[in-house]
Amino acid sequence: MANFIEDVSRTFGEYLLVPGLTTKECIPSNVSLKTPLVKHSKDATSLFELNIPFVSAIMQSVSGPDLAIELARNGGLSFIFGSQPVESQAEMVWKVKKFKAGFVISDSNLTPEHTLADVVKLVEETGHSTIGITDDGTSNGKLLGLVTSRDYRAEKDPADMKVKDFMTPFSKLIYADAGVSLSEANQILWKNKLNSLPIIDHNQNLVYFVFRKDYDSRRNNPEELSDDTKKLLVGAGINTRDYKERVPALVEAGVDVLCIDSSDGYSEWQKETIEWIKSNYDVPVGAGNIVDREGFEYLVNAGADFIKVGIGGGSICITREQKGIGRGQATALIDVAQARDDHYKKTGIYIPICSDGGIVHDYHMVLALSMGADFLMMGRYFARFDESPTKVLRIGNNYVKEYWGEGSNRAQNWQRYDMGDTASLKFEEGVDSYVPYAGKMKDNLAITLGKIKSTMCSCGTISIKELQKNAKVTLVSSTSIVEGGAHDVILKDQA
Repeated sequence: MANFIEDVSRTFGEYLLVPGLTTKECIPSNVSLKTPLVKHSKDATSLFELNIPFVSAIMQSVSGPDLAIELARNGGLSFIFGSQPVESQAEMVWKVKKFKAGFVISDSNLTPEHTLADVVKLVEETGHSTIGITDDGTSNGKLLGLVTSRDYRAEKDPADMKVKDFMTPFSKLIYADAGVSLSEANQILWKNKLNSLPIIDHNQNLVYFVFRKDYDSRRNNPEELSDDTKKLLVGAGINTRDYKERVPALVEAGVDVLCIDSSDGYSEWQKETIEWIKSNYDVPVGAGNIVDREGFEYLVNAGADFIKVGIGGGSICITREQKGIGRGQATALIDVAQARDDHYKKTGIYIPICSDGGIVHDYHMVLALSMGADFLMMGRYFARFDESPTKVLRIGNNYVKEYWGEGSNRAQNWQRYDMGDTASLKFEEGVDSYVPYAGKMKDNLAITLGKIKSTMCSCGTISIKELQKNAKVTLVSSTSIVEGGAHDVILKDQA
C-alpha cells in the first residue's frame, strides 16, 4: 500500500495575506528586494545576490541573450536555455557577458558577396535597418562597410545586386575605436548627424554599434546585476546527459551560475552531475525540481547551491495531467521551506529555494516569497515581453507572442525528461501556446515591483526576510475568492 500524505495539496490562489501593522517606515521606497541566489554560511553573504527576486525560466521561448541582458540590467537573472547546441548556448552567454550599456553587439550582419534579396530577408527577420558588412558575415568580423535603408530601393533595385555594389564602404564611414566612452560616442553621433556609429578594434574588426535612437531612451539602472568588472551576471541551464561537454564551454564563455533543468530533480543523475561539476569547476549549480523535504535533502547532500521547487504548476506544463505527478505549488513550497530552515538551524548553511510555477497573479509572487521562496522562476511572465526570443504576432484583434513548453514536441528537449533510456520524447508534458503581448520588460517590471513593494508594506515588512518571518497568511473559501473580485455590479465596458 502506498504512503499517504494527509495534507491537502494547495495552490497560491487558495491563500490571502492578512495585513500587518504598517509603520511609518513601511513605504515602497524603503523596501529592499535583495535576496541570496546561492548558498552561504550563517555569518557570510551569498556569493551572488539578486537585486529583485526574479529569474527567467530555462526555456527556448523565454531566455535568450536579449532578455538576459535586460533582466540583469533591472536586477534579476536569466538562465540561457540549454536545449540547443553547446556552441550556440555558449555564444549567447558570451553575448551577455560582453554587453556594455549603450554598446550593442551587432546581430544583423552580411558579407559583400550577399545580395539585396539577402538584405531584405534579414531586415524582415530582425526588424533592424542597420546591417554590418564584415568579411565573414559575423558580428566581430573585419568591418568592410554598412548597409542602411538609405542605400537601396527594394522595390526598384534588382534582387541579385551584390551588397558590395551598394553598401557604404569602410573608407567613407565615420567610426570610433574600441575603448571610447559612451559619452564620447554620443558626441560623435550628434556632431556628425549619424544614426549609428560602428566601434572597431585595432584590426578593424567590428566590436559594437552605438545608436542615436538609444540616446533618449537610455536610463540609469541602479538595480543592475553585475560583477566587480561591471559585466552583467548570467546563468545557463544544463542537462544530465551532455554536461561534461556543455559545462566547460559555458564556463569558458563566462557563465556565473548553472542550473540543472529537469522535470524530476530527485534523481541519481542530478547527484552525479552536481558532484562532477563540483570536482572540476568553481561555479555554483542549482538543482531540481522537487516538491518535498526528501527531494530537498537529497540534492543538498549532493552539493546543490540552490534548489528549485515545483512540478506541474507551470501554465504550459501538463505533467500532472499526463503522469499524475506533482504537488500544489503552495504546499510544496511550504514543505521545502521548512526543510530549508531546519537545515539552516542544524548546519548554519542557508540554501536558497526558488519557486518555479504556479504564479497567476502578481500577488501570488508575494505569497510565494512569504511562504519561504528566496526568488521566483517565471516563464509566462517574461515570454510576453519584447525582449523574449519569439516574434510578435497578430491573432484576430489581439497581439500575442508564441510560448511553448520544454516538454512539448516543438522544443525537442527530451533530455529534460530523460529517464535513462532512448533519446526521444515519449509523450508531451508541455503545450504549444500564445501569451498576450505586453511590450517592454522595464515598463511591466516597474508595475509588478510596485505592487510587490506596496503589498509588503501592507504586511508591515520592508525586506523579504521580514516578510518570511512576520507575514500572516490565511486560507480562503471559494466564496471569499468570488468576493475578492468585482461583483454585483455592471462594469462599464460590459454594459
